[in-house]
Amino acid sequence: MKRLLPQAALLACAASICISAFAQDTYPSKPVRIIVPFPAGGVADLVPRIAADKLTKRWGQPVLVENKAGAAGNIGMAEVARSAPDGYTLGLAPTGNLTVNPTLFPNLGFDTRRDLAPVTLLAQSPNVLVVHPSVPAKNFRELVAYAKANPGKLNFASPGEGSGAHLAGELLNQEAGIRTVHVPYKGIAPAVNDLLGGQVQMMFAGISSVIQHVKAGKLVAIAIASPKRSPQLPDVPTVAESGLPGFDVTSWYGIVVRAGTPAAIVEKLRRDMAEAINAPDVQDRLAGLGLEPVGDTPAEFAAVIDAETKKWVAIVQRAGIKPQP
Repeated sequence: MKRLLPQAALLACAASICISAFAQDTYPSKPVRIIVPFPAGGVADLVPRIAADKLTKRWGQPVLVENKAGAAGNIGMAEVARSAPDGYTLGLAPTGNLTVNPTLFPNLGFDTRRDLAPVTLLAQSPNVLVVHPSVPAKNFRELVAYAKANPGKLNFASPGEGSGAHLAGELLNQEAGIRTVHVPYKGIAPAVNDLLGGQVQMMFAGISSVIQHVKAGKLVAIAIASPKRSPQLPDVPTVAESGLPGFDVTSWYGIVVRAGTPAAIVEKLRRDMAEAINAPDVQDRLAGLGLEPVGDTPAEFAAVIDAETKKWVAIVQRAGIKPQP
């Protein structure tokens, strides 16, 4: 009996290796879906479509992008969490869906850590702090000084409660020791429109959403909210450079699958997506959207999720943020 146990273990191990290799070699043998938990047309929709086009050509199988919008992205993510763990249903996961929503929505019906597995962080985008030209501040230090001298006078817009722009504004309030007032909107377009009209005075936004207004002089770019300057606005310093070391509000878009998906399939997805997203023509298209390709490993992506979750949960709790009705 003692001789059989090692042999059985070896056989089991060999069988596992064979199954993993078979899964990787034969995947995908049918169409693959990428669930996007937001409407078509936005950056969160364009990133997976760019990747899907490359993967369709590489795999010889259709890679279809399906928009499942609603409930701050929770409807689409729930569909991924309930899918079969076979790699044929992927989820496009923006920052907030993996790091903020589990705290904002205690009854999601699924657990992001238990039910979803990270594949790769596809792309990331720096955010920029912009103000209306009527604000008497042309740089970050002047803005903070003005806000301290006029507590509650400045309003900052966001696409909604708990959005990245909202959290960025609250992070600025807490770290700079100022008090600006949050004004939530239902989407980025109405928020930017009111900022252009001067109904609100400032906001954090993805560069692609506001760069044309900055170049036209309709908005003033005060600081980049990511660790390094943006190639699209190279003369605009970062918040960290301007007096708040470590300030980082970077939007990102990752790919997740149902937990339990074979490791060989996850690795194939990661490798092929990383190659697709880092192709020179894709890099050019992403740059036009204010995005940088990433393509990291599942472990590296998991570390990003953990670090961001700790940061944003603390902000949500201190600011008492609640989901928008």
